[in-house]
Amino acid sequence: MTRGIWKGPFVHPSLLKKVDRLKDQSKRTPIKTWSRNSTIIPEFVGHSFLIHNGKNFIPITISEEMVGHKLGEFSPTRKFSGHTPADKKAAAEGSAPAAPGAAPKAAPGAAPKAAPGAAPKAAPAAPKKDSK
Repeated sequence: MTRGIWKGPFVHPSLLKKVDRLKDQSKRTPIKTWSRNSTIIPEFVGHSFLIHNGKNFIPITISEEMVGHKLGEFSPTRKFSGHTPADKKAAAEGSAPAAPGAAPKAAPGAAPKAAPGAAPKAAPAAPKKDSK
């Protein structure tokens, strides 16, 4: 269920104070925050945030396209370390280039193809049936 419209977007009060304090300064330092559930509001555009992902802080600069989203959406909490070695081996075999001059392997059960440059063979004529 979404938040009620009459309540407005949730933004942590300390985060609002920090943004208001930085509006007057010419040199803006990144705002360090643990509030991943705070909604990005138009006042945040142009500010830099360091958003905690559970282990370290991810640097984010807010743009206009981010308004309305949550801060936590831009700092992933899980690290993708790749697929298992078996998957990597299968992918390497499937994408390995064939030796020059060798014909590509056909799928099992597929009809054999003629070599490039060879004359096409005539298909055997099917016997005609008389329809009466």
